[in-house]
Amino acid sequence: ELYAALQTHVVDGQENPLALIQSAKLYEVQKYVSLSGHIWDGHYIFANAIRWNALPEDVRTTITTALSDAATKQRQDILRVNEQAATEMQAAGVVFNKVDTKPFRDALRAGGFYADWKTKFGSEAWALLEKSVGQL
Repeated sequence: ELYAALQTHVVDGQENPLALIQSAKLYEVQKYVSLSGHIWDGHYIFANAIRWNALPEDVRTTITTALSDAATKQRQDILRVNEQAATEMQAAGVVFNKVDTKPFRDALRAGGFYADWKTKFGSEAWALLEKSVGQL
């Protein structure tokens, strides 16, 4: 229903990954895409702690390594798909806007959001995050 809602202006915009915008052909009924980078979603792997801890250390290491490698490849695939989708949609006339994220980050910082999450994640995880997204 989103395609028709955009087409008839029942809704003015939508929030989806570029791959979905492309595959659902939403670019046919929307003129602009704003790249805000405001969300990141990953694949989460869960295990029963009792079962996980019962596995030998070398098996846990092998599984963790394989999952980490797969996550890295998935991120590379997403970048490639996004670049391809953006190129194709721009060729179809869609205008891409890069959003200035500084005001959003400033508001989150001033409200204590980043400090709170840094405490929850810990310094090591936070440093890895900032390595990817810049200083928060």
